[in-house]
Amino acid sequence: LFCSGSRSSKTFKPKKNIPEGSHQYELLKHAEATLGSGNLRMAVMLPEGEDLNEWVAVNTVDFFNQINMLYGTITDFCTEESCPVMSAGPKYEYHWADGTNIKKPIKCSAPKYIDYLMTWVQDQLDDETLFPSKIGVPFPKNFMSVAKTILKRLFRVYAHIYHQHFDPVIQLQEEAHLNTSFKHFIFFVQEFNLIDRRELAPLQELIEKLTSKDR
Repeated sequence: LFCSGSRSSKTFKPKKNIPEGSHQYELLKHAEATLGSGNLRMAVMLPEGEDLNEWVAVNTVDFFNQINMLYGTITDFCTEESCPVMSAGPKYEYHWADGTNIKKPIKCSAPKYIDYLMTWVQDQLDDETLFPSKIGVPFPKNFMSVAKTILKRLFRVYAHIYHQHFDPVIQLQEEAHLNTSFKHFIFFVQEFNLIDRRELAPLQELIEKLTSKDR
């Protein structure tokens, strides 16, 4: 655990661990090593000879953990009172539905929405039929569409943090951490075309700013 400065190591939900010694753990280590080189475009590329599903799975777990931690640092600022709706600026409001327990989208506060969202993601990451952690167990045929929906929704947490809680992020000196994490996320979803451009609209200007330096 790193406890640099004021950064709290509390996560919003328990961290999802990739088992050590597994192939996915090796992939995660590979991703971390390439990230360390600072070249994010290179870091997101599918390593030679690797399975795309597995690469997307490992990175989805990693982004869940990153967002989990980033949101965990600002939960004190994201309350029923401060954020009665789940929004990303005045033009974008999200209503929650998971398609199973809640079929008709409900309007709820941001903390409630993010709680639903992160629990929903967690349940899927823990589901061995969707995210197999054992070598040789195949990914389901619909894996990519499952991953796309997860990433599309995780993006909304970044969008909410940027639009509604950027001041506390700056006060907590988490800005560089948030930007690096988001930039990594964007490069990843762009590399494999995982999120529709219109879904990214709430942070379009920021995305252009963060990615223009690395063309």
